[in-house]
Amino acid sequence: MIGIKFYPDKVIQALIKTLDNPRWSNAYGMVVLANTPENLNAIFEKFKGVAWIDTRHFFINKPVNKGNEPLSVDSFRQRKPKNGASYVPEDFLEKLEIRRYSLNTARAYIGHFERFMTEVVKGRNLMSVGEHEIKSYLAQLVRQGLSESYIKLSLNAIKFYYEVVKEMPNRFYTIHLPKKPDSLPKVLAKADVLKMIDRTHNVKHRCIISLLYSAGLRRQELLNLEIGDIDSHRMTVTVRQGKGRKDRISLLSTHLLTDPRVYYLAHRPKVYLFEGKEGMPYSSSSVRKIILKAAKLAGIKQHVTPHMLRHSFATHLLEAGTDLRYVQLLLGHTSSKTTEIYTHVAIKGFDQIKNPLDLGR
Repeated sequence: MIGIKFYPDKVIQALIKTLDNPRWSNAYGMVVLANTPENLNAIFEKFKGVAWIDTRHFFINKPVNKGNEPLSVDSFRQRKPKNGASYVPEDFLEKLEIRRYSLNTARAYIGHFERFMTEVVKGRNLMSVGEHEIKSYLAQLVRQGLSESYIKLSLNAIKFYYEVVKEMPNRFYTIHLPKKPDSLPKVLAKADVLKMIDRTHNVKHRCIISLLYSAGLRRQELLNLEIGDIDSHRMTVTVRQGKGRKDRISLLSTHLLTDPRVYYLAHRPKVYLFEGKEGMPYSSSSVRKIILKAAKLAGIKQHVTPHMLRHSFATHLLEAGTDLRYVQLLLGHTSSKTTEIYTHVAIKGFDQIKNPLDLGR
């Protein structure tokens, strides 16, 4: 049978009565009707433009790795030996599994630690490596001009092995990373964001741009959204297992209700809100291309990335007087210090400040 569960709504109740023999089930606590293709099509047609339909139970879900799901390390275990290649030991892989590290983090740790093994360990016993060798290796990465994030990942991968796998706490905490240069987030004017949305005619692409901005989403968070994560009653977007494997609630714009409904009825996604081929999540590179095209259509000269829409979301909220603590929660920041950087790019009140060159003129 097909079950229909809904918030009390006179329009929805009236539409249900027009279906073929709907009845209330006390056992299931919902309206039920016969599970036939005709009834399923009738539901889609009658509720078109009125309500979202959660179809996740109608279809068999394909297993999809989102990038933040626990890693299966079998592919790393099954690699064939190569001349000169160093592979992480088995206890390294086991600890990644036990700790349920995300796929992206695990791949990064494995890659960085294997580079360390190739360039520093060179076939020796891993426990024979001294702290001075690790410091020298990190200094070499600095001299090569690699980014702070790359060096920090290398250090974290090394610390993971010695401190987590081998339980040698704090062995390498004395290593100092180069100071990260101060840089402000790149932000778009609200008018430019609206141009990007208005001049994008593909409804799916327009929904992607609108959600990235109006909910302050990271690109991967957008791609991981499922149909049920959009709540038009509470006007919220639920972000599940975001950065740091944390869930959070963000805002759903009232101006964003029509497009997603039109998109949903046109594309009928089954699990993920934005699906690619064969029900797989939409690709990250496709989102990047959509943003670049929209920026070009809007006449924006600077290079625009998906993350700039998240920066713009935070900055525009602060400029509108939203409390920093609320912005922190919406962005999913652990520390308010991370959110405070947006106060440096907010320009509310700048028009009230007179340039010293203009004083007395």
